[in-house]
Amino acid sequence: MGTPHINAEKGDIAKTVLMPGDPLRAKFIADNYLENVKRFNTVRNMFGYTGTYQGKPISVMGSGMGMPSIGIYSYELYKFFDVERIVRIGSCGAYTDEIDLYDVLLATSAYSESSYAKVQSGTYDEAYTYPTKSLNDTLEKHASDLDIPIRKGVIHSSDVFYRENFDDYKTIYKEHNAIAVEMESFALFHNAKMTGKEAACILTVSDSLVTKEATSAEERQNAFTKMMEIALSLAE
Repeated sequence: MGTPHINAEKGDIAKTVLMPGDPLRAKFIADNYLENVKRFNTVRNMFGYTGTYQGKPISVMGSGMGMPSIGIYSYELYKFFDVERIVRIGSCGAYTDEIDLYDVLLATSAYSESSYAKVQSGTYDEAYTYPTKSLNDTLEKHASDLDIPIRKGVIHSSDVFYRENFDDYKTIYKEHNAIAVEMESFALFHNAKMTGKEAACILTVSDSLVTKEATSAEERQNAFTKMMEIALSLAE
């Protein structure tokens, strides 16, 4: 029995789901890394696939952009499809010149001005949400085994991509020690907490608010392979 947003049945989706924002990045992972692939979702072209990686099952599905979108998909995966863990594999913008394009980041927490947690649960008014420590530890070990350097830190999850005051990022970096910005992790971490499941977030730096360097849309879709390989190691 599917949901309004995922036309799959229980058993179609693995216990571990990798979740890029872009559904075409999900397709790229399925096409290039997975075997025995079955597409389990086409609703709104938010493609989802299940296959095997090194003989072990794993799923990958797009989340769309922003907390409302990943909030819907991650909640349904956790609540209705017996998914145990979701790892966001996304892009981010650097808030410090100590981080370069294509660097891989592992979120230790997500800071946000968003009301997502308060509205979703009714009793929470949080500024930070957190990944599952044991899952972060496993991802860090996988990165070490693959000889892929990662940087850990606080991530800013923003509701707004186009801020009128561009320099807001300087204050957020100073006051919250947020090293980069994206738009989804805060909601994912909160949903994992509320459903008793696991979540983590690995990001690749796609642009810098400091140096103004940026990657192309095609590069973001196809070239962020290091974080993909780290996350794929969770197949079990």
